[in-house]
Amino acid sequence: MRQRRHQRQRFALHNFRMEWAKANILIALVAASVCLLPTAGVHPAAQTSAQQPAAQTSKPAGASSHITVNSSQQWVDTNIDLIPGEKVKLTASGEITYPPEGKTLERKSGPEGLPRSFSDVIRQYPVGDAGHGALVGRLGAADSGQPFLIGAGKEFVAPVAARLFLGINQSTKDAANAKGSFQVTIAVLEAGAAGAKAGAAAAGGVLAETNVPSLTSELLEKIPRRVTDQQGNPGDMVNVLIVGTEDQMVQAFTAAGWVKVDASVESTVLSGVLATLGKKDYLTMPMSKLYLFQRPQDYGFAHAEAVMVAMSRHHLRAWKSPSPYQVDGRPLWCIAATHDIGFDRDQRNNKITHRIDPAIDNEREYVNTTLSGTGLITQRTHVTPANPLKEAKTATGGSFNSDGRILVLVLKNGTN
Repeated sequence: MRQRRHQRQRFALHNFRMEWAKANILIALVAASVCLLPTAGVHPAAQTSAQQPAAQTSKPAGASSHITVNSSQQWVDTNIDLIPGEKVKLTASGEITYPPEGKTLERKSGPEGLPRSFSDVIRQYPVGDAGHGALVGRLGAADSGQPFLIGAGKEFVAPVAARLFLGINQSTKDAANAKGSFQVTIAVLEAGAAGAKAGAAAAGGVLAETNVPSLTSELLEKIPRRVTDQQGNPGDMVNVLIVGTEDQMVQAFTAAGWVKVDASVESTVLSGVLATLGKKDYLTMPMSKLYLFQRPQDYGFAHAEAVMVAMSRHHLRAWKSPSPYQVDGRPLWCIAATHDIGFDRDQRNNKITHRIDPAIDNEREYVNTTLSGTGLITQRTHVTPANPLKEAKTATGGSFNSDGRILVLVLKNGTN
């Protein structure tokens, strides 16, 4: 009996060492990619002071501005504050030149950018699937605004009130060595909404908090406070509630730059990074199944740079609550959102698992800012249930802390 127990212990230790070795290989691959290749842009904190939009006023149709985007800058503050519903047209011309690099000859790029190559996959550009050197834009803060491709021209309608930034799809190393500039004309095609709507969203698209009367304290108490693993061990906290149909929920996350995650967990962490290096965007690296209402998550979403997703990504799981829990006739979605920040040992089985940021309120607010920037949120608030959860451990043994509040977001209804 003792001999068999020792054999099981040796076998478990062997498995842990093998998993840990895989993780170390992964970390080395990712670290090499990040350290040897140029990374994107200015740290969000460095741009904060220029990102608070002023009081919004609708600009007349036909008004235009001219902005120069120098190749030495990754983001340029246009000093233009758009308001909801304002339709603008951007047209760009000019050329930037990148010097020779290794065996690569001098490269010239117009606003549409250079053709994508393998090396672009493992570099972190503002817009991951756009050409190197392309003209790009962003509405709002660097840590929440979703960059988008402009190229030689683009028309769009501002979904929220936010400052417009223009940039180049390049790394800071590129910016230090490039020459040239783009000239951009920004013309107002249609004036935006004036008055109350603009004022309500003047803080960069984040609505003022208002009560959601249909979300009663009785209903709130019926919502499980935590998800569980398959064995019933309590895990992540339910820290976001979303009111909306399935299509509305998926649309909101997609518009905010979140990517639907594969449901299968057959692929390992190591194969995930190899797939990324093999020119596949592997944001969809599978999540483990967790349970709420006695079933696994209905959806998983992730938000991260593809080259870093193996070690660090914003991610969440979503469950549609039972039909009696509807709010104003629409489903209530329960969200458990956490931020992967590295690797750890799973205390249940000694295998390797992701380690989450213990300050999970930060991830709750990341969901808040990214979704609020889509213009698809009509109401938002924070609620504190009775006996709020403020400190606990996940099913894998990691600890987390919270102020106990739950974010509530009401999605725009098609009938509104």
